[in-house]
Amino acid sequence: MSLFNPLDANYSYYEVMSMEALGLARFQFASTTTYHFFFVPLTLGLSILVALLETAYVRTGDERYRKLARFYGHLFMINFALGVVTGLVQEFQFGMNWSGYARFMGDIFGVPLAIEALLAFFLESTFLGLWFFTWERVPKGLHALFIWLVAIGSNLSALWILIANSFMQHPVGYRLEQGRALLASFPAIFLNPHVWLQFPHTLFAALATAGFFVAAVAAWHLLRDHRTELFLPALRLGLASALAGSLLVIVIGHFQADFIVRHQPMKFAAMEAIWDDLPEPAPWTLAAAIDEKAMRNTFEIRLPGVLSLLAHAPAREDGKRVFPGIKSLDRRYQKTYGPGRYVPPVKLTYWSFRIMVFSGLLMLLLSAWGVVLWARRRLAAARGFLVALLWAVLLPYLANTTGWWTAEFGRQPWMVQGLLTIEQGLTPTSVVPASLVWLSAVGFTLLYLVLGVIDVWLLVRFAKADPDAEAEAAPAY
Repeated sequence: MSLFNPLDANYSYYEVMSMEALGLARFQFASTTTYHFFFVPLTLGLSILVALLETAYVRTGDERYRKLARFYGHLFMINFALGVVTGLVQEFQFGMNWSGYARFMGDIFGVPLAIEALLAFFLESTFLGLWFFTWERVPKGLHALFIWLVAIGSNLSALWILIANSFMQHPVGYRLEQGRALLASFPAIFLNPHVWLQFPHTLFAALATAGFFVAAVAAWHLLRDHRTELFLPALRLGLASALAGSLLVIVIGHFQADFIVRHQPMKFAAMEAIWDDLPEPAPWTLAAAIDEKAMRNTFEIRLPGVLSLLAHAPAREDGKRVFPGIKSLDRRYQKTYGPGRYVPPVKLTYWSFRIMVFSGLLMLLLSAWGVVLWARRRLAAARGFLVALLWAVLLPYLANTTGWWTAEFGRQPWMVQGLLTIEQGLTPTSVVPASLVWLSAVGFTLLYLVLGVIDVWLLVRFAKADPDAEAEAAPAY
């Protein structure tokens, strides 16, 4: 695949791109995306768990499940509202700061985003309103259907957004014409193999996030011996979701690693800080001191043969299986795409990946411990474990954030892999000067800080409330 260079299509303003504006635009988009992704996994996973709770109520008639569905549904509403606000701001940045990108691949990027907005988002938002305002007004089976449609809409929304993102990671189904990437095959974009690894990974991570969230709220009440008959089932549901999600994320992660080492080898090399070609059986570096300027690791703690268990190295022409190193890949890309540096930020990618992995392993161990206590009927009495769950709610947020950083920072300098660099995607400074980017970056960062404080305050307030008192205080619709 050859690089499509916008400079060949009279885009000479990219040659005088302001690095100050580029850095500010990258900071603003990274901060917006990171903040937005705090809310997305919980929205995806919690919608499913609330739907399961209400389904249990419909099937058994047990009032505990109805109260839990309504209780956690209020927390879902708070999280959903903040996610919508930050998501809208994120999309506007494509037109403000990244118009070069929008022009280059708007024909492709716009299709899944339009479907997401018109189909998935309208589906979830419409039926979320119906679900929230029709308690006791419609048959309970129909009411449960509303929340299932919310869950389906939320996860379909994620699917279409990941389809758009997967094109940036692994472009398929396009043709280049007059300086733009145009849609050549919609089925190819929908069936992009990257999508069907990234979407399950996101879905299972969402189930783990929601599981730890539900479990942490239940643990808070159980530590105070408050409504044990109500929150013990919630704790069990949360632990089951956390264990299943954490385990399946790891399984999918193995297949993702195999995909990345073949289609984004530079990202994989940065994730593992592999500077020189590494033949199998390859060791995995548990930790390393990385010197990016000298392009070497000054210190490493290696586990022999483990990397070959995590992923399979591609075979070379001579039949040997070798993990390509950063140095050889950079030389290869310079021959293919022209002069430049094609090395992502190695330290950031390397440590983001490890924080994600270690957080995920802790989540798996903690949720497995909880299931063992559940099987032994010691869950409610395990005070130390319940306290650990209160802090463990931070683990999925840490794993989600660093996982997303790994995916996005690891493919730099590409905005669209092999087709468009970040510098080429930036809005020219003659249109949006650095001063305006600076103003919007600071303004949005402060706004997010305020919204974050409000969100945490609301979640804590409603999470501590008594489900019965909350239901009595709610208006009768």
